[in-house]
Amino acid sequence: MLAFVAGVSWVQWMPQLPDSVWLWGLPLLLGAPWILPSSWRNVRWLAVVLIWLAMGIGWASLRATERLADYLPDAWSDVPVVVTGLVTDMPVKTTHGVRFAFDIDAVLTPGAHIPRHVQLALLAAYRHPLALPAILPGQRWRWTITLRAPRASENPHVPDAEGIWFAEDVRAFGRVQMSAGMSLLANRSYTWAGTFNRWRLLLAQQIDAWLPGQPYAGVLKALTVGDQSDIPAWQWQVFQRTGIVHLISISGSHITMLAGLAYALAFWSWRRLPVFTWPRLMWLVLVWPAQRVATVASAFVAFVYVALAGFGVPAQRTLLMLLTVAWAMLFNVRVSATLLLTVALFVVSLIDPWAVLAPGFWLSFGAVGWLWYVGNARVGEVAFWRRWWRAQWAVAIGLAPVLLAFFGQLSLVSPLANVVAIPVVELLVTPLVLLGSLTGMAVLVQMAHAVLALLVSILRELAIWPVWHQPAPDGWAVSLGTVGVAWLLLPRGVPARWLGVVCLLPLFWVHVSRPPPGGLWVDTLDVGQGLAVVLRTHQHDYLFDTGPVYGNGSDSGGRIIVPYLQGEGIDGLDTLVLSHDDNDHTGGAHSVLAAVPANHILTSLAARNGVVRPWAARLVRCVTGEFWQVDGVKFQVLHPDGSSYADMHLKDNNRSCVLKASSAGGSVLLTADIEARDERQMLAAGEQVRADLLLAPHHGSHTSSTPAFIAAVRPRWVIFSVGAHNRFGHPHGDVVARYVRAGSQYWRSDRDGEVSVRFVPNHAPVVVVWRQKYRRYWQDGGQEKSLAW
Repeated sequence: MLAFVAGVSWVQWMPQLPDSVWLWGLPLLLGAPWILPSSWRNVRWLAVVLIWLAMGIGWASLRATERLADYLPDAWSDVPVVVTGLVTDMPVKTTHGVRFAFDIDAVLTPGAHIPRHVQLALLAAYRHPLALPAILPGQRWRWTITLRAPRASENPHVPDAEGIWFAEDVRAFGRVQMSAGMSLLANRSYTWAGTFNRWRLLLAQQIDAWLPGQPYAGVLKALTVGDQSDIPAWQWQVFQRTGIVHLISISGSHITMLAGLAYALAFWSWRRLPVFTWPRLMWLVLVWPAQRVATVASAFVAFVYVALAGFGVPAQRTLLMLLTVAWAMLFNVRVSATLLLTVALFVVSLIDPWAVLAPGFWLSFGAVGWLWYVGNARVGEVAFWRRWWRAQWAVAIGLAPVLLAFFGQLSLVSPLANVVAIPVVELLVTPLVLLGSLTGMAVLVQMAHAVLALLVSILRELAIWPVWHQPAPDGWAVSLGTVGVAWLLLPRGVPARWLGVVCLLPLFWVHVSRPPPGGLWVDTLDVGQGLAVVLRTHQHDYLFDTGPVYGNGSDSGGRIIVPYLQGEGIDGLDTLVLSHDDNDHTGGAHSVLAAVPANHILTSLAARNGVVRPWAARLVRCVTGEFWQVDGVKFQVLHPDGSSYADMHLKDNNRSCVLKASSAGGSVLLTADIEARDERQMLAAGEQVRADLLLAPHHGSHTSSTPAFIAAVRPRWVIFSVGAHNRFGHPHGDVVARYVRAGSQYWRSDRDGEVSVRFVPNHAPVVVVWRQKYRRYWQDGGQEKSLAW
């Protein structure tokens, strides 16, 4: 079974699906254990392992092929299509409307080819809002929609959103057109999924009604129905810094706790049935003893709670383990803990091959594995509080290698915070909110909120403690660290347990690559429709612009730039350049400066501007003529002129800060959103604009990139930092054609992801395109490659 899981996991990391021809060798492999001589025991055992490995690869590839076949052709992108279908999940409120999962069962537009599983948004009309219809799970609608294929920013050290959407079977995103053709065909579909999801929605709405305007209503909804959409960003930050994120969802520990309470209650009640008052109950007690009744009751409660969670991966894992235990207890079968965990791992991978992509998959199974490791086969009686602390310590240190591998950070206060939070959340908050929601007793839900508020006040104090950040360790270091944890957690009396600490050291001893003296590294991040460029010299780091705000409390700074900087080992900036006052260039500034401090802020923004006001003491005005040299690299400001600040009517774009960095290996020109008049002004002033790498002015707009400017720069490479399907149409086709005619090679962030250019003295520049380096089979036309299957 472990070999099967390994085969499934291997497929998810492949740039393309394996050729189906190799499957013809599977029958021969299946016969190997019986063909080989019985004396070849090790070879036969290896053949069995290879069989299961091959079956895992084949199963994952087959499931991937089926999913890739459900795709949106380019010809039907942004084309209105009339469809009917079902709302399949709880709708999520957004700033301007609602979004929801939708399964299309009929396409009424002739010849249209669109995927079946999509996510739609129903938005109120701009400036003339209309009353949006109530969207409920299980409804069947007829409406006109426009779809786009899933496309996300792709950067190192940032979760792969396209992979997450593919795993969730979201094959396109779309918008519903508010028109007369919209009609509700049926208000309810009598399927178990529709019934459960509508029940989940009613419970969530009930909590909102009982806790109007309360800060932690979103957390209570997450614990009740698995809906985390209303938890604000600051609360997530507190939970992450204290390491209790696993408690703010319907996780395995919550399900196990509720199943245990159900078992105890059923066991106690069944033993006290009044059989002498009602003799007919005697045969039930004799046929179904209390242990079996309690087992069935706990399994039923666990299933209902997992259904409320929407069958998430951690919940699936726990349910499968509990059902296996229930089966063993009902039929008097002894099952070892290792086999139990392996069966759950196998079944989850069989049902959902993409579950292995989620860090939560490995964290949840890892936590259970380490708890079993320190809790089984230990000699002697141990006090409860010591067992509790040992369990928290085992999980904290046991998951450290995985957390560093996936996130590059550790909460130093996590063991202490979990000792406080776990009993409060699992024994008080969760039972109170569930009992109150299911029985309609608002006072219990309000009590749960009061207890949660007290807990969060304690966690906010603990969140002040620092969080350990570092680049992700190599795979060998993670493996060695896992071995070290296992050795360190051996029982007392085992000699040389300190060697486990030695095995952990490589996890924290990570080599961070830096440019050599005189070298310059330029990393253009994929932040969507915006700009963010990281420049590195031998000992200094710079950031040019911080990308856009995305809405709903997130921005490119917190979502992309900060994880990238921390993943590259950059914990501080020498200078942050904010080119001009435009959302797509300064939207992430607050998130960046809160996590990665900058010594100086070079900008054309006024000190009173809200973006930079908290850091006014660090501001340096961006003016032509400013320059500095570090590590053999020269930085020059080529725009704007100092007199431009006196012109109150000047557009912000025309005051964009232009920065040139020159090294022995090559040079880069960062132009922000300058327009044609600014290009002419720089050329007339005799500025040295020649550069090997050019960040295209104004994202490739018609307003910039004049032929004279291109001829003066003569770039070998041009990067267009643009968002997929952006409403401006950037980069414009005629602008791209100008650069091609000039002999420049170009990249687009929406097509290529993050682009890194390495300028090193006495070496040819090296260009690394992230979507080419980190390629997965579901990206860019994966459906065509799947046809071989």
